[in-house]
Amino acid sequence: MSCSEKSEKHSDPVTEGRWFTEKQFRLGKQVFISQCASCHGEKAQGIVQDWKQRNPDGSFPPPPLDGSAHAWHHPLEVLVQQVNEGGMKLGGTMPAFGDTLSDEEVIAVIAYFQSYWDEQTYNRWVKMNADY
Repeated sequence: MSCSEKSEKHSDPVTEGRWFTEKQFRLGKQVFISQCASCHGEKAQGIVQDWKQRNPDGSFPPPPLDGSAHAWHHPLEVLVQQVNEGGMKLGGTMPAFGDTLSDEEVIAVIAYFQSYWDEQTYNRWVKMNADY
């Protein structure tokens, strides 16, 4: 597979066979673009090359959420908590969205960024969380 093929595939979100509905995906896209894309990129790809390196102020930059970083290691419950409570406690700068977004919007945002996870990453997430 060439780089352009991989990039093209990555830009096409996957919704079929996932836990979320098309409606959740569409809502999630709207909310993600308006609330999250400025830090995480429109397609959840991240906007900082090395998101593991601390910023000059000691905080961590926003990681990509497209399956190439660590979001897939966390169960849905933890992802919801992270969106609601923000990233300050973990050394990041993400604000808490618990008072800004409804429960439905939080779930939808997660659905949206998970749509960029490839099948292998998504299936590992499902398997890891089956016993959670």
